[in-house]
Amino acid sequence: MISMRPINETDSWLNIDVDTFASRPDLLSQYGLDEEIVEYALDRNERARTEYDRERNTFIIIYNVPNPIKQDYRYETVPMTFIVQPKRLITISNEANAYLIPEFSRYLDANFGVSVFTFLFASLYTVSEQYFPLVEKINQERDQLNQVLRQKTTKQNLFALSDLATGVVYFVSATKQNVVLLEQLRTQFMSRLLDEAAREELEDSLIEAKQLVEMTQLTSTILHQLSGTYNNVLNNNLNDTMKLLTIVSILLTIPDIITSFFG
Repeated sequence: MISMRPINETDSWLNIDVDTFASRPDLLSQYGLDEEIVEYALDRNERARTEYDRERNTFIIIYNVPNPIKQDYRYETVPMTFIVQPKRLITISNEANAYLIPEFSRYLDANFGVSVFTFLFASLYTVSEQYFPLVEKINQERDQLNQVLRQKTTKQNLFALSDLATGVVYFVSATKQNVVLLEQLRTQFMSRLLDEAAREELEDSLIEAKQLVEMTQLTSTILHQLSGTYNNVLNNNLNDTMKLLTIVSILLTIPDIITSFFG
C-alpha cells in the first residue's frame, strides 16, 4: 500500500508499506531507495540511529515505536524508518506501526504548510506520545497484580509480574536509544538546515523523549522492587516451612528414643 499527501506547496509525504516492496521492486529506483533501507525496515531488532547518504543527499532515521499489541504477554517495540529527501519525507511502515500513519495525517490536517523537518520532528513527538498510555496501562496492571499478590502469592501471578517487568525493560532500552538519536540530530550538521519552527519541534521531541525515559525507568524500578519483595516473601515462607518440618521431625524422633531406651 502506498499513500501520498502534500506537506506544503512544494513538499510531500509518502508512506510505503514494507510488504509493497515485494510486489513493486521498481519502487526502489522510482524513489531513490536501496535494498539496505528496506532491510532496515524489515529488521525488528534494528536499533534507533541516523545515517546520512551524501550521494543521494538523504537522511535515514530509524526510530523505536511501541507496539500496542502484546507479544508473548508483554509489550515490545518495533523500528520505523523515516527518510528525508529533497522535497519529500518517506515513511516505511509495517503492520505493527501502521497505526501511527493516521496520527501523522491528523497533524498535517491541522498544520499544512510546515517544512519537511518540522513534520518529521512532530511525527517523532507523536511516537513518544504513544508510549505514555501503554506505560500507564502497565502501571495499572502492576497495581492490580500487587493487590492480588498481597492476598495470595501464586506462581501464575509472579509470571505475570515478570512479563510486565520484561516489557518495561524493552521500553527503557528503546526510549534511551531514541533520546540518543535526537541529541545526535541536534548536534550534527543537520541542525544548520533547520528553520526556527523545526528547531523548536526538535527540542519539544527531545524533551518529551527524556520525560518518557524517566517515566519508564521509574516503572521499571518499582516492578524490580516488587519482584524482589515477593521473592523474599516466598523465601521466608519456605524458611518457615522448613523450620516447621524440622520441629515435627524432631518431635517424631522422641517416641523412637524412648522406645529404644526401654528396649
